[in-house]
Amino acid sequence: MADMKITAIETYPVRIALKPDYQMITSLGVHDVSNYLLVRVLTDNGFEGVGEATVSEKWSGETVVGAKWLIENVLAPQVVGCDPSDIEEVDRRMDAVCRHNWFAKSSIEMACWDLQGKSVGKPVYELLGGACRSLSIRCRYSMGAYTPERARERAVQLVEQGFETIKVKVGTQPEIDLRRVRAVREAIGRDRHLMIDANCGWDVETAIRCINDLEDCNLWLVEQPTPDGDYEGLARVRRETRPPVMADDICFDMAHLVNLIRHESCDLISLYPGKNGGIRKAKAMAEFAARHGVACSIGSNLEYDIATAAMCHMVVATSNMKIEEYPGDILGPSYHVSSVVTNPIAIEGPVTTITNAPGLGVEVDWDRVARLA
Repeated sequence: MADMKITAIETYPVRIALKPDYQMITSLGVHDVSNYLLVRVLTDNGFEGVGEATVSEKWSGETVVGAKWLIENVLAPQVVGCDPSDIEEVDRRMDAVCRHNWFAKSSIEMACWDLQGKSVGKPVYELLGGACRSLSIRCRYSMGAYTPERARERAVQLVEQGFETIKVKVGTQPEIDLRRVRAVREAIGRDRHLMIDANCGWDVETAIRCINDLEDCNLWLVEQPTPDGDYEGLARVRRETRPPVMADDICFDMAHLVNLIRHESCDLISLYPGKNGGIRKAKAMAEFAARHGVACSIGSNLEYDIATAAMCHMVVATSNMKIEEYPGDILGPSYHVSSVVTNPIAIEGPVTTITNAPGLGVEVDWDRVARLA
């Protein structure tokens, strides 16, 4: 591979609404429009890579305006001149000048993977060590914290679409949470997997009470039932309830992962490139968890096609992303009314499929991006 250097990084704010049936309601509020930031990394040899900062002020604390300013004024000056195929050096330079801001950093990092793949004619999963599973990934569906009646109707539709695992958002008013979960269980029957996700919306006592009250619903998995930073509280929920516990909103980087494992807080960890600062870091976290006997699955922030592609490539190349046992969320593009690419990722019901095209395998429609700004 010929040497190449990053010459510039461009940023493009994009706003796309969610389809009415797919609008997300969680303990953090309503998500009906996705305001994200696309990046375009240019090089001296004509190749370019694309990335996506799937920011959310209520979740990671990042905003489009903040990520745009940070990339243009702090991160880009550090990585311009760097070889984009040296991912560790790109990460080192970004981490040296800025803490956290995982989604902003990941947008540059995934663009570098895209660049590297295009320059050598290989898909990113090959650069990560090769495929250890199919390019078609079966997913669960994440349902918002709807009224029990709407949740029941939506659950019936999802069963008709072929979903075998349904995640229901909770963490709002406990009694309504319980009614919503029971309505979904009644609608999908006893043979399909049902899990809940509180997004840190319950305290420890409420989580234990609600999970145990739902024992008749045969919960398959409980995701992030307790507040951010409370590793001991999450461990207590794990000890005092029956379903396996998955950590998500509490695990952005390796330091968080180490604390989860040290406290024996969870049975499973939700990872994905945006949340964890990039593909390389997310994969390293999955491999660290594997060495400690903790499985991982893939989470989502309702990504566009670019970050969705990055998620898929990471899953395909990482053996400890146990999506066969614990289906994850890689359906973001199907939630949106429009796409930013000319070749949208194939999503049929619960199955998301990528190709073996070079890089991330998606081509951005920059004219459409301008219209969606």
